[in-house]
This record gives sequence, structure tokens and C-alpha cells, in this order.
Amino acid sequence: MEYGCIGRSLPHSFSREIHELIGSYGYVLKEIEPEDLPAFMKSADFKGINVTIPYKQAVIPFLSRISENARAIGAVNTVVKRNGELFGDNTDFSGMDALLKRLGLDPSGKKVLILGTGGTSRTAGALMKARGAGEIVFVSRSQKDGAVSYEEAVRLHSDAGIIINTTPSGMYPKTEEQPVDLRMFPGLLGLVDAVYNPLRTNLVQQAEELGIRAEGGLYMLVAQAVYASELFTGRKLPDGRIDGIFKKIRSDKENIVLTGMSGAGKSALGKALQRITARKLADTDELIVQRAGCPVTEIFAKYGEAKFRELEAEVIREVSAENGVIISTGGGAVLREENVRNLKKNGRIFFLRREISEILPDPGRPLADTEEKVVKLYKERLPVYQRTADQDVRVTGTPEDTAKILLRMRLES
Repeated sequence: MEYGCIGRSLPHSFSREIHELIGSYGYVLKEIEPEDLPAFMKSADFKGINVTIPYKQAVIPFLSRISENARAIGAVNTVVKRNGELFGDNTDFSGMDALLKRLGLDPSGKKVLILGTGGTSRTAGALMKARGAGEIVFVSRSQKDGAVSYEEAVRLHSDAGIIINTTPSGMYPKTEEQPVDLRMFPGLLGLVDAVYNPLRTNLVQQAEELGIRAEGGLYMLVAQAVYASELFTGRKLPDGRIDGIFKKIRSDKENIVLTGMSGAGKSALGKALQRITARKLADTDELIVQRAGCPVTEIFAKYGEAKFRELEAEVIREVSAENGVIISTGGGAVLREENVRNLKKNGRIFFLRREISEILPDPGRPLADTEEKVVKLYKERLPVYQRTADQDVRVTGTPEDTAKILLRMRLES
């Protein structure tokens, strides 16, 4: 093993893909059980490793030296072998700092709530102290090490200016979880969520809806990996490398979600995007038909619209958990807030804008099988499509023409 990442469970880690973009060295993901950690660290059969949950403190006794940053934090996430000795550092500190700067958040003089009491919370606490936060409050269900409860956080610290979530709440597969309701913090200026899978947790989405600057942990993950690579190789990487790798990883992992009226061209555009990008295409209506074993018209006739919407929500929940997929939705999918939240967790929603005169009735769509129904639905749904979309794309020319416009929009944003 040359370089890699050790942890107890790494099936959804992005680290190998990130390091493959950073440098030309071997990088592997190695899952280790707690009882096997001592033997692994004593053998030190590596040049450098990243360390993740639950070993950021457990590796420290096996190290000859650790940096001042790592010592202050009490956690190590990067280990490098130098002249046969193991040196530990914490690049999460610089990674989180880079994320704060990206968001334009200055903790100086502000009250900061840090959710959680693990290794990443210690990193956040050390960073906030170094950046001159006015007051640092740790929040934990266990209330250990002087942390306040979540109830006390709302009751006594609703004036917080910044919240940093370092808990796994909202992390895949428990993506419905949310540690706090941000509406309880009316003075909140910014939110940092260390969770990067999904790309946008419910917490991040709520912050965005409230007009609060917010971002998940992917940028921090990329930044700390770049700084770790510099420790591995002893070479300083060019400025801008973090941004470039972040955009590439985000683009690869982010789903392309198509919304709009039935007849707007979502299916044709999805197939065009699939041909151009070679991504997997998930058409939610087709998946519903497969699951039900009958056409949409029959689902409506036999079971009613409510059953169709239940199947739709179920399908969307499943496909939205994937990464790098094209998702073509039914015309009414975004009417349900649960669907919008799920689609946005790993996806960017594109509303296909088409003039009503260009949308024809479809006998296969019970809610849009006449011209009158199409006009009524268009008027009702247009505000919802606009509100829930991240970007609008005008359907023009061939599906390939529109696909190229959409892909260009993704690159430019």
C-alpha cells in the first residue's frame, strides 16, 4: 500500500476519486476493524494515509510526532512516514477553513454553534478559536465535555450567527434526518455541514430556502485531500487546484434532474443527454410502470392518483440516492415537497421551459389528455416549476441542441 484512506466503513467514500485527480500515485480505501488497527499501524506498510471515522484519535499513540494543529485538536486525519517514523497532521482544519472562505463567512466576533462532539467538532472548535469567534458553543445529545443539549441550544443560543454540523445526521443512508430546525435561529448568517453524501442535506436545503449561505462538506473534503497530498509528496500544488477538482467531482456526482410539463420533451432530452454523457438514465414514469406492472392510465383507473403519487415518491427516493444519474420526472413530481427535497439532495433541477402552444395533449396522461386540461395544468404548475428549479432551460431545436445548452449551463454555474 502506497497511499490510501483507512476507516471502519468506506463504501461511499469519494477519497480515491479525488486523489486520482490530484496526483499520479496509488491510493486505496482500506476498511479496518478496531482490533486490527494496532497491527496495521505498527507495520506501517505505507508512505501516507488519510484517517477517517472512527480512528482519528485512535492512531495518535502510534505516531512519533504530531503537528501543533493536530495536538490542539486532539485528532489526526493524515499520517506520513518520514525516515521510518510516523508523523500526524490534521488537514481537516485547513479544509474547513477553505470552505468558510468559499462561503465568505467570517466567524470573528460571532456566536458559533458546533453540533457534535467527535473529531470533526474538535477541528471546528480549534478553527473557530483561531478565527476569533466571539463565543463557541458545542451542542450534543449526550451533553458530554460541557456541551449543551439541543433544547438548550434553541432556548439559550437562538442568536447564533454560524452553525457547523459535524454530526452524521442527514448522512446516507439516513438522509431524512436533520439535527436542528434553522427557523429557530433568526440571526443565522451561515451554515457549514460536514456531510458530503448527499451533496445537499435537508439542513443545507433549508438554509438555502431561508436565504442563508450554506454548503455541504464536499469542498472541505476536496480541500483537505489536496493539503494531505502536499504532505504525502512534499510538493505544493498550484493555486486553484482545489476549485478545479471540486467542480469536477461535483459535476460527476451530481444528478441531472429534468422537470416540466408532460409533453415538454423531458424523455427525449433525457435520452439525448444519455447519448452525449453515457450516464445512466432513470425515467421515473417508466420505473413506476415497471413497478406497477401496468400503464399509467391503468394505475389511475384501478387505484387512483393517490396510489400513483405514492409509487412516484418511492421511485424518486430510490433514484435520488444515486450519483451521476439523469433523472427524467413526471409532470406532477415536484408538486410534492418530499420529492423536491430528495431530488435536490444529489441533483440539480432543470425546468424545461416550453410554450404552452407547443405542448400537445397526451392520451397516455390522464391529467393532460385534452387541450383544456393541458392549459389548466400549465397555469397551475408553472409557479411550482419555477420555484423548485435550480435553473431553467428553454427547449429549442433538436433534443441534442437543448442537451448541449443544458450541459453548458452546468459548466458555467
